[in-house]
Amino acid sequence: MIRTLALTALITLTACEEATRAVDDAARRSAKLAVSEAVVTRFPAVPKELITPFTDCVIDNASANEIGAFARDAVIGVTEDTATLVRTVLERPETQSCVVQAGANVLGTG
Repeated sequence: MIRTLALTALITLTACEEATRAVDDAARRSAKLAVSEAVVTRFPAVPKELITPFTDCVIDNASANEIGAFARDAVIGVTEDTATLVRTVLERPETQSCVVQAGANVLGTG
């Protein structure tokens, strides 16, 4: 009986983890769309070849709440608030390091 309960609990937890991962992946994909659009429209100094790495760095260093805000912006539209949030994430040392490294890799200087 205990083994059956343990197995049922394990299966349930695995299913929950997979569902959570799927939701997180969907939110991150949506968030990337919003961040990419914000970079293109609000950060014209970013070279075209660096838009994707730049976007990835922002997403990789954003909190879960920030990912949710970016995902929402992907649905309702990118605004100045989106750009402000991108700037907030960019101010973090981890994000700045990521952008420098990504830029060096893309431009062949790293």
